[in-house]
Amino acid sequence: MTCPDSLKELQLLVADFINRRNWKKYHTVKNLAMSISIEAAEIMELFQWFTNEEARDQIQTDLNLKTKLEEELADVLIYCLSLGYHTKIDLSKAIREKLIQNEKRFPVEVVSGRLGPYTPHSSKE
Repeated sequence: MTCPDSLKELQLLVADFINRRNWKKYHTVKNLAMSISIEAAEIMELFQWFTNEEARDQIQTDLNLKTKLEEELADVLIYCLSLGYHTKIDLSKAIREKLIQNEKRFPVEVVSGRLGPYTPHSSKE
């Protein structure tokens, strides 16, 4: 099997996996949305008791932790792909459009290096 190189191809692989197991009836919008959140929380759990520095160091040195992170990231993305497929959302297009919105919302000359909330009406520092 060749490695898919687009979100659409990955969506189709996920849909095929689900369909072959007759799980489509369980992959509702609500269940998929909840699953994304649950899996994202599992990512947070991996780093729950680490300082920022410890988390950075651990992910570079602990292969078991890195493998768990890879698995949880994959779970989140699989559920996102499934939700996009189920709702007929073109995720490539959605991501591109969101990046365009974010370019306007967070202009580099205003937000570069800035930490914290930003609104377009914030004063420049």
